[in-house]
Order: sequence, then C-alpha cells, then structure tokens
Amino acid sequence: MTDFQVKVHVNGHIGRLEWSAAVNQETLDRAVSMAADDVLIGRGVHRVEVGLPAPDVKARRAVIRAGFRQEGVRRDAMATDDGYVDVVLYSRLVGDIVTGQGGFSGVMNSVLATKRVIAHCIFRDRRGRILLCNTHYKPDYELPGGVVEKHESPRIGVIREVAEEIGLEITAPALRIVDWLPPALGWDDALQFLYDGGTIDDAQIAGLRRQESEIASLHWVSVDDLGDVMSERSTARIKQALDLDDGQTLMLEDGMPVASDIDPSDPEEH
Repeated sequence: MTDFQVKVHVNGHIGRLEWSAAVNQETLDRAVSMAADDVLIGRGVHRVEVGLPAPDVKARRAVIRAGFRQEGVRRDAMATDDGYVDVVLYSRLVGDIVTGQGGFSGVMNSVLATKRVIAHCIFRDRRGRILLCNTHYKPDYELPGGVVEKHESPRIGVIREVAEEIGLEITAPALRIVDWLPPALGWDDALQFLYDGGTIDDAQIAGLRRQESEIASLHWVSVDDLGDVMSERSTARIKQALDLDDGQTLMLEDGMPVASDIDPSDPEEH
C-alpha cells in the first residue's frame, strides 16, 4: 500500500495519468478521481488521458467512475506473458460533466456498445421491377440507401441517401422490415431498416440521376431475377417486404422472423 501513488505527467495542455502498485478498488477510485480533479481544476490542464490494458477491469472501472470517457481501442498494443492484449483509451476534459445524471450518461454513452444502422428503400416501376444500384465498391447490386449518420433517424437517413444516390426526393417511405444482421465480411453486427417507396412514375424515372462517385449504373430488375444480381439474404429480405400487407412491419433476426411467443426464460428457445 505504501508504494501506491497516482501521477499525472503534464505536457502543455495534456496530462497523462499513471499509477503503480496494487490497491483495492475503493482506494484506486478515490485516488484517480482526486488526481484528475487536481490537474484539471487546480492546475488548469485541459485534458487528462490514460491507456489501460483491456483485462484490467479494476483500473477501467476506476477511470469510468472518475468521469473519463472511452475514446477507442489500440488493438494488441500491449505484450503480456500470455500474448497481446488491447489497450483501451480514456480521457476527461476540463469541461466534461462528471456528476449527476448528465455525467453518468455521458460516461456510459462512451463505453456501451453501439450499432451500425443501415436504411434502404424499395422502388418499383409500373411493371413491378425493382430499382437496384450497381456500386463501384461491391459485386452485388443493392437497393438505394446506405449507412445512417450519427444523430440521424433511419427514416431521415434513407431520405437523404436516396436523394444523394439517385436524385429522387421522397418524404414518407413506409417501414417494412427491421432486421438484425450478425457480424459478416469484416463488419460488426448492424440493424437494417427496409422501407417501401412504392411505384414511381415515368417522369420520376426519367429524372433519376445516379451519384457517379458511388454508383456505376442503375438497373430495373424483376423480382424473379433478384437472386442473379443480389445476395441471397438481400433477395429474401426484399421478397419478405413485398409480401407484407399495407401497414405491416416485420421484425427479423439474420433474415428470420422473430417469433412473438418466445419465452426469454427458456434456454431451449435461444
């Protein structure tokens, strides 16, 4: 216990936190908080930061309780006797709220999992064909739409993406499917929102303008031929959407309908 101390090395407006020796959680919590308060409030430093090995739960808990926000992860950045481990980066700014509901929410917002959100829209012509985009960055065709931006709703995201990609202005597409996508092809898991933009007329079709930086060409494809140019999962999702009645929305997990009668306490149903 006598060897324990917390140090903050200051370089300009940035302080870097470190400590040595093992100590109990309560003492570490108090010491980290006091050191951060001292350097940010008492010494006029703007930012304090620290990198901690991911397996060190006690240290990570201490900085979170002291109001530090998680900023990112350096993968396999620390060598140990058992191999390499990630280093998690945390920081606290002088203006960060660290007390009350706002402080708690701000910290937890930085450490809890986030989801990528994708929104696409189905458009049909008078023959019932589906409008697809042949992009520059993937072999499969896809519907107009894309990744929803931070602080943007899925509906606003798909409206923006459709306007950007094909020059079509829409206002109220109908939500048909919400699908949870498991990790695949290097991506983490995501939520897919699939909207129905209905049938567009000849004048709207004539006014379509592709976003040349992303889209190589636009194509009208019959429902029966979707599987020739799209992934199996995307094809199935579109067909499921088209089978719904007006006003219906379907919840999927990895393309499969979610049963409404699942008992969450029954391990056999998970």
